[in-house]
Amino acid sequence: MSPAPEINLASRTLDDVNVTGQRVLLRADLNVPVRDGKVTDATRLERLMPTIRELSEKGAKVIVLSHFDRPKGKVVPAMSLKPIAESLGRILGKPVAFSPECVGPEAEQAVAALKNGDVLVLENTRFHPGEEKNDPEFAAQLAKLGDIFVNDAFSAAHRAHASTEGVARRLPSFAGRLMQAELHALEAALGNPQRPVAAIVAGSKVSTKLDLLNNLVTKVDILVIGGAMANTFLAAQGYSVGKSLQEPNLHGTALEILKNAAAKGCEILLPKDVVVAEKFEADTSTQVVNVDAIPDNAMALDVGPATVENFIKRLPEIKTIIWNGPLGAFETKPFDTSTNTLAQAIAQATKEGKVISVGGGGDTVSALKLAGVHHDMTYISSAGGAFLEWMEGKILPGVEALSKIFSNYG
Repeated sequence: MSPAPEINLASRTLDDVNVTGQRVLLRADLNVPVRDGKVTDATRLERLMPTIRELSEKGAKVIVLSHFDRPKGKVVPAMSLKPIAESLGRILGKPVAFSPECVGPEAEQAVAALKNGDVLVLENTRFHPGEEKNDPEFAAQLAKLGDIFVNDAFSAAHRAHASTEGVARRLPSFAGRLMQAELHALEAALGNPQRPVAAIVAGSKVSTKLDLLNNLVTKVDILVIGGAMANTFLAAQGYSVGKSLQEPNLHGTALEILKNAAAKGCEILLPKDVVVAEKFEADTSTQVVNVDAIPDNAMALDVGPATVENFIKRLPEIKTIIWNGPLGAFETKPFDTSTNTLAQAIAQATKEGKVISVGGGGDTVSALKLAGVHHDMTYISSAGGAFLEWMEGKILPGVEALSKIFSNYG
């Protein structure tokens, strides 16, 4: 099996740098949900706390860089980081300064005013077109504000932007604690995992996860396919799936994935039974049917209990589990049942030390939270696109830049 992208963080973490009195540019991900000027989910901010607190307590001048939303290189007041900086200060338990600019004289003055241990958030880097273009001049302006660069934004590492990739080439650079934890978790899941490895991949469309599926069949021992994307695989094999969401134009692709998996020794588990309904709405009338008995006027909206039980029975033989995507339309009851049941079984096996479990992707995180098990998994990635691209076997520019800096400065 081909190896996953590798990076050695052992020599370039916060353990190996003296930050006292240093201006530390910290690339964070402050791209959190905001409504009416208030943060509605502070999970990403909370996960930054170990790095920010450590830097502050060690006497660094902490200068936080981040993007927010998609202003497309223009100043959009509604996309300012100011309310997020205020929320960050409340979580941190100390004042956090804010600069209405991220480069130039105003930003330089704000940085110059910092004392050891202070924390400053600079304005949205995407207010400048040079950010997403990874413009060398803009990256140099950012780098001018710091002595050291710490990247703690794995969730933005798949983007070759000035504040993720450009700055890392201009300053001695290190991985923050969240970046370090993310990469170590993914290395444990795909890079050098304990085997056998199982991956659960689900979602609405095969087309959005083609690269992921093609990569995983070369890396895992068991691949569980659920969600509406399983309908495409079933239909490709000749099953009638009624009114279920599926992609007829990808039947050939689905069969090719099954063929490649067999050639690589990867066992694919598809649903044996499904929960169907004539209407997709909460608490509607449902029935459980085998996959060869889906009514023409119904749609499959969750995998069935026999399918879940089959995988749970396989848990004792599995050492590592990677999860991306809920098994059914979990936002609408009762189509969250299979996801909840499987999540609770995996969480229990994790707590008993029988399996390493790593989950990621926006819907996956939400589903695991709703199942009440997100604290029981080995690791839940806070990244979305970066987590997927890593699982797809792609090189992440922000991580690659750190890797090259490690060799340059190490």
